[in-house]
Amino acid sequence: MGIIEEAHNVRVVGSGNEVIVLAHGFGTDQSAWKHLVPHLVNDYRVILYDNMGAGTTNPDYFDFNRYATIEGYAYDLIAILEELQIETCIFVGHSLSAMVAAVASITRPDLFTKLVFLSASPRFMNDVDYYGGFEQQEIDQLLQAVESNYKAWCSGFAPLIVGGDLESPHVQEFCRTLFSTRPDIACSVAQAIFHFDIRHILPMVTRPCHLLQSKYDFAVPLQATEYLHQHLGGKSVVEIMPSNGHLPQLSDPDIVIPAILKHIRWNLTA
Repeated sequence: MGIIEEAHNVRVVGSGNEVIVLAHGFGTDQSAWKHLVPHLVNDYRVILYDNMGAGTTNPDYFDFNRYATIEGYAYDLIAILEELQIETCIFVGHSLSAMVAAVASITRPDLFTKLVFLSASPRFMNDVDYYGGFEQQEIDQLLQAVESNYKAWCSGFAPLIVGGDLESPHVQEFCRTLFSTRPDIACSVAQAIFHFDIRHILPMVTRPCHLLQSKYDFAVPLQATEYLHQHLGGKSVVEIMPSNGHLPQLSDPDIVIPAILKHIRWNLTA
């Protein structure tokens, strides 16, 4: 195993000619895909990895400057694929990782057959003629809460994001991975996420994109999904699922897993 593979806890399972890469969002790790992986391993070679800064990674490897923007994560993704000698893959990315793949696909479109985005947003902050879901003041308050009392913030944030009460299993699961992230790293990653804006590069994303979105998502309004659909440079398709929350692969797997599988197999270019 190479240094990059080890640092990101890269795991390769399954068999098949086609490669699928599963990448998680903020506050989670590769375990977020536990309901999906069993449906893929008989037909695909599946690659899972942890974003740097996740609680499962070595915090000493987290470079605060590198990961101040999502480009740092995009370079990591490309490096992982190169180290594994992947020629091309179907990429399934949740939230942050969806936009990471969008950036990576501009630099290396050859690495991606298609991009399947779950709960993705090109910008979380509202702007003139754009609704991302959050005002600047709300984001400032959120980041202040992360800094002042991380554990209390996690307990309040998790039910909102996942959709459910604190005692529900899927909220507890998100709390577990969120708590495992070092607070200063979580604050830095949250800062990068809530301030990124990749709207200007969307026309340069030319790979086929499948946009899957919960009907009810505290973090990503349907308007943001529609904005992605209208501004991506390649073919794209949207499916609004009757699921709840920003991590529907955990909260509503019976709805979301079949949808993801359908889009993995759907050829937009046909």
